[in-house]
Amino acid sequence: MTKQYYTLNKLKIINDPVYGFVKIPFEFIYDLLQHKYFQRLRGIKQLGLTSMVYPGAMHNRFQHAVGAMHLMTQAVDVLRSKGIEISKQESEAVHIAILLHDIGHGPFSHVLEDAVVKGIHHEELSLLFMERLNDAFDGKLNLAIDIFKGHYSKKFLHQLVSSQLDMDRLDYLRRDSFFTGVTEGTIGSDRIIKMLHVHNDKLVVESKGIYSIEKFLIARRLMYWQVYLHKTCVVAEKMLVLILQRARYLLQQGSEIFATPHLLCFFKEAISIDEFKSDPSVLDKFAMLDDGDIMSALKVWTNHNDFILSTLAKLIVNRDLFHVEMQKETFDKQRIKQIKNRVKEQMNLGNEEISYFVHTDVVANHAYSLTDEKIKILSGDGSLQDVSDASDILNVSVLSKNVKKNVLIYPKSISRWVKSL
Repeated sequence: MTKQYYTLNKLKIINDPVYGFVKIPFEFIYDLLQHKYFQRLRGIKQLGLTSMVYPGAMHNRFQHAVGAMHLMTQAVDVLRSKGIEISKQESEAVHIAILLHDIGHGPFSHVLEDAVVKGIHHEELSLLFMERLNDAFDGKLNLAIDIFKGHYSKKFLHQLVSSQLDMDRLDYLRRDSFFTGVTEGTIGSDRIIKMLHVHNDKLVVESKGIYSIEKFLIARRLMYWQVYLHKTCVVAEKMLVLILQRARYLLQQGSEIFATPHLLCFFKEAISIDEFKSDPSVLDKFAMLDDGDIMSALKVWTNHNDFILSTLAKLIVNRDLFHVEMQKETFDKQRIKQIKNRVKEQMNLGNEEISYFVHTDVVANHAYSLTDEKIKILSGDGSLQDVSDASDILNVSVLSKNVKKNVLIYPKSISRWVKSL
């Protein structure tokens, strides 16, 4: 009897709630998707604690990466149809680069960017993961890494991965809008991609796409204040950071702190980027971290004998958040002092402990950067204009302005008293 051999079909179809059916474009992409480093992204929420405000915002980094890869497929097809030469090897590499662009994120994404691993940006860790995968797959990621770092000769490929109009931004705006239900963030990603072109090795937008770009920039600005910097999201995130600061402090003081072994590794001492590079086990321990490590610790910490840690942990677990004020003007120092004195008296806290309960900070955002590579509009005569000059409705001074808001958080128990000040 003749034996039949079957090869694994790696060109799978993924059913995505935003785009529908997404096809894995290369067999090697499937191998990367299946790797443990990439699978961990299923356990990391795209929007941190935003689900405390928008219950639907439970989507994760895995979904976002797959979505950005799908948009990359569309972009490559569009550019090829316009005569831009992109080889099969370049296409595969730019797909890999966008797929792995966020693989370095830790628990709760941007929320704990500097709380678990201090002073190291997630893009640095993404690159380390890519280099580790490159070793594991015998150099198959060489070109992808060059594109990711912006070292490849075709600069427009890097712009598709990282720029003010990259596939990352196009996906997260549309995806975050979808899952939060905030329709102001909805963008026409299909239309934008269809209007992409390359001019002098730079990614540009054909003039017919100007209105879609206008909507994209306005949507980005609205999403920041309605979602990413929503005041309830801000206070929840600040509280979580303060909790981790307290846990690290107690551990360094010799107290027993429950945490998974790989989380304890990063609590016990500050680990530098050089240690990540020199000791392979450090990256492997980081690769074990996801939101579950933090949430399991928080639940245990609700019963810790340290008043500050247990109180803050209970508030987060039960979504009983601090009161928050946000305003453009700086808060009156005398008023802050009065609030601190009231809380110290009410909770019997010392001067060093009060900062966990009365906290000030500054949040900021701008929709369009004048210092980064600008979005260029390609006219029919071949001339280029910055989008701010080509548009008749965009106010670049508003969109590019780094709008800052001051934040003050304190316990709800004194909020009525504070209003009387």
